[in-house]
Amino acid sequence: MFGFGEKVAGYDILIFNEREVRAAAGIVFLFAFIAFMNGFLTDNNEPTKLMVSVFLLDFFIRIFVNPKYAPSMVVGRWMVNNQTPEYVGAPQKRWAWAFGFFLALVMFYLVVLNDVRGPINILTCALCLGLLFFEAVFGICIGCKVYNVFHQGSAKHCLGESCDLSKKRTVIQSLNLAQRVIFTLSILVLFYLAFGDVVTFLIFNK
Repeated sequence: MFGFGEKVAGYDILIFNEREVRAAAGIVFLFAFIAFMNGFLTDNNEPTKLMVSVFLLDFFIRIFVNPKYAPSMVVGRWMVNNQTPEYVGAPQKRWAWAFGFFLALVMFYLVVLNDVRGPINILTCALCLGLLFFEAVFGICIGCKVYNVFHQGSAKHCLGESCDLSKKRTVIQSLNLAQRVIFTLSILVLFYLAFGDVVTFLIFNK
């Protein structure tokens, strides 16, 4: 019942199925994003309070009981149980999820217990959503990378061998000049679409 990670033949440490982890991150992200936008657009904080409570419970089970019994992980496992597993080390995930649990505690204190509405809880929620988004969409566990900074060389079996910072990119992974230009223009356009009105206002209303 209690544990963190699972034993798989051929691996010297406890591991997780990264496909299941990413599916769980996507599930939590979807409902958290819906709750956040509902509160932001309608000023109704009740769905956000419910989602924060569920988020906290889910991560409590991951850290203090066993991740495979967390609701999001159970649903994630069911969704991808016909796919070949991709194994990742459990130690770095504990670090990442502990940070997620801390953010959930902060949100629970601010939103559920004190009904705080303002930039602090918005930024905290945005950080949670960002971490979940990177995990689900890109397979990038930012918390795992932070773990590797403080425990150099101890993170094993990262997705795509991303823990190996000395690894060189192959040709198919590199950006040529045209791709770099497109990348830069895309970022500038997205920035303008998101913040163009604010920048224009600041420039012409000094």
